[in-house]
Amino acid sequence: MNGPDRFDAYDGDEAENDHEGKGNTPDESAIRYESGEGGRGTGTPSGPGGPDRPEGPGGPDGSGSGDAPERGRPPRIPMPRASVEDSGLPLPAPADPGDPAPPPAPPVFEHPVLKALLGAWALAACSAEEATAVEEHLGECGSCADEARRLREAVGLLQRSESLDLDPGLRTRVLGTCLERRPPRIPVPDWAAAYDAETARLDALLQDFGDAEWHAPVRLRWFRADESTSRRTTVAGVIAHLLGVDGLVAVALGLDDPLGDVPSRQPTPAARTEALWSASQFPPTRFVRAPWREQSHSLVRTVSFTGGGAGKMPVPYGDFELPLHDAMLDRAFECWVHAEDIADAVDYPYDPPSPRHLHRMIDLAARMLPTALAHRRRAGLASPAHHRHLVAAGEPGRSLRLEIEGSGGGEWLIPLDSPAAKGSAEHEVAHVALDGVEFCRLAAGHVPPQETAAGQVGDKEAIRDVLFAAASLSRM
Repeated sequence: MNGPDRFDAYDGDEAENDHEGKGNTPDESAIRYESGEGGRGTGTPSGPGGPDRPEGPGGPDGSGSGDAPERGRPPRIPMPRASVEDSGLPLPAPADPGDPAPPPAPPVFEHPVLKALLGAWALAACSAEEATAVEEHLGECGSCADEARRLREAVGLLQRSESLDLDPGLRTRVLGTCLERRPPRIPVPDWAAAYDAETARLDALLQDFGDAEWHAPVRLRWFRADESTSRRTTVAGVIAHLLGVDGLVAVALGLDDPLGDVPSRQPTPAARTEALWSASQFPPTRFVRAPWREQSHSLVRTVSFTGGGAGKMPVPYGDFELPLHDAMLDRAFECWVHAEDIADAVDYPYDPPSPRHLHRMIDLAARMLPTALAHRRRAGLASPAHHRHLVAAGEPGRSLRLEIEGSGGGEWLIPLDSPAAKGSAEHEVAHVALDGVEFCRLAAGHVPPQETAAGQVGDKEAIRDVLFAAASLSRM
């Protein structure tokens, strides 16, 4: 039932007849119908064919032509618009999905806005667009540049920039506090504490290394026969070197030798390292870290169980030997030096040891200087001894005062004429002042003696001999 507010359901056949059109179009019929043409009272609109026109299947009784609506029926709904695919017209070119969208235009900030952003910019609280706009503005506006500089200086006073690395003395302080509250049943000897701390620091540096860092090139440097020499390896190769040389202490304590059945030409650090490097079919990788760390734990654990009484047990190094307490300090010193080599290779900062441990390392080098000086004289590498005078063992003789500045420093009197002589302030002929870290790098062969920044006064030949003797303490 149709009414003024109702429409007939759309029929596909009716749409087809309307489009083919044997009579007037629906719009024309609707116009005539609403204008009163063809007699409203009859219920049948009159067209060009009159009332006798045969009606098709769209008429009022189902057999009409459907050219005009019935009486009281609203006009038919126009057909939907034809698709562009059926029109025969060319399709628009599709947008290339690979074309990048044009970048948005950068925001434009006026001078008052940029001046208001200076405080946030100084605190690094601006967005990337704001920071870029402020920095470009500072190159053009002198007053804003002065204000930005003052704000940055004020921010620096609010909070000091600190390194994200832990203080090297933090571990010692924490352990000291813990041990004060609960003393250990088996304490670590003082002369082994430096080795314990330095191996722990190096292991912390290695724990986040990926394959790229483990294969980063490292150049080992030392001093030999008054000349600097070096050897190229990788980070993993340095750890293998430490593993092999620490094995000298392990063998002296009765532990397993890390070389195993690998033969070594000589029981020296260099020969053991070369044997360990050449025994592997492939270059060392990250897997060398586990045996090195396990060996360092075993060394500390073993010397702790000795109760500190084994400190004077000799540890052979091939050409010389050291007592166990000095050998552990020597291994701690080399661990720190090579940790710095590794840190330089991966561009990472690394701090010196704690002052207490650094002082012990400097003391070991200072005590080894008279013997090193005597060996250089026998080899003809030291200055002529025309002004030397022989002294009995334990008697005072010519001496050089070695003053080490900075944390871990102190003063040592180095006998010049005999390792058995006693340093004497009354027979002092020269005075050398060096920074503590600089002296350690000289003893490690990383700084040439002639380039050492040292305060010098007194006998020039004695000063030169001592500085070169310090460099000769280095080895691979």
